[in-house]
Amino acid sequence: MQVAGWHVEIEFDEDESHTRAAALLRLRDGTELRARTSSTRDPQDPNEPRIGEEIAGARALRDLAEQLELKGRAEARNLTKQ
Repeated sequence: MQVAGWHVEIEFDEDESHTRAAALLRLRDGTELRARTSSTRDPQDPNEPRIGEEIAGARALRDLAEQLELKGRAEARNLTKQ
């Protein structure tokens, strides 16, 4: 059995009402997938940066997951055409 791993980085940039997330996924084939997302704090919510990071981070990971699925489906189609 072969063990594989991927490297994911997520960086956050925040101000008083917005959190932006930039995510990078590096795959074994050298492909890098990137996503940029954000979240906006409701003015009535407490100023807790961790929550904005979790929401923006989840959105970035969801975007990466969608990109990864599209990549995998395209590669599977290409293999079946050979």
